[in-house]
Amino acid sequence: MKDVQSEESSPKPANLLSDRARWIIIASMLGIMGIELAFILYNQRWFAAFLVTAIMLATASPIILGRRFNVYIPPEFQVLTVAFVFASLFLGEVRDFYQRIWWWDMALHATSGLLLGIFGFLLVYVLNENARVELSMKPRFVALFAFLFAVAVGSLWEVFEFAMDQVFGMQMQKPMLNDPSGLTDTMWDLIVDTLGAAIISALGWWYMSTGKESWLEIAIQSFIQKNPRFFRSGLKRMSRR
Repeated sequence: MKDVQSEESSPKPANLLSDRARWIIIASMLGIMGIELAFILYNQRWFAAFLVTAIMLATASPIILGRRFNVYIPPEFQVLTVAFVFASLFLGEVRDFYQRIWWWDMALHATSGLLLGIFGFLLVYVLNENARVELSMKPRFVALFAFLFAVAVGSLWEVFEFAMDQVFGMQMQKPMLNDPSGLTDTMWDLIVDTLGAAIISALGWWYMSTGKESWLEIAIQSFIQKNPRFFRSGLKRMSRR
């Protein structure tokens, strides 16, 4: 990526999503869950009420933790994370979209591959900006790391689902008519995780190789510039080679 001499001379990247838009999106999701919680409490479904409350706290956690620890989280990352929690836990588990819509589980696993790939790119940026780690990373290495990171975390999640089903008798692995064991569901989850990770890694590699600035780079550079205490070497960018 293009070299930047210093933090002072670096142009401040503009967020693609405004703070106002972020608040509207997050408030809308919390409002929907709040209405659902009111109906659940009225019907005295206490476990469901506990679950929805926990999901609402998880939805608000990026903002709460960011303020508590004085960490700036770009609006794009916040909205992506909150939307994923809303779709997977609230719509998927509470509103039973996993059973109502056959492709819901696969779509969310593909999305998780994309999000984990983005987080993998962020980890590489953090390493590259650390003064203790002098690296000049090539686009293909960055893309490979992001891909392997996303696939590894997706695999660990499947192990977690299996453990929860075995120990607590849950059904996180969705059984199918032709496979009550849940193995087919697990394999499809891993496949779509891998596809999502491959897509974001390929896009990241293409942007870095062609010299074009992507929304991902803009968001990550915004994170780096507004959290300078995490980075000791200024704002060197990865070279496009």
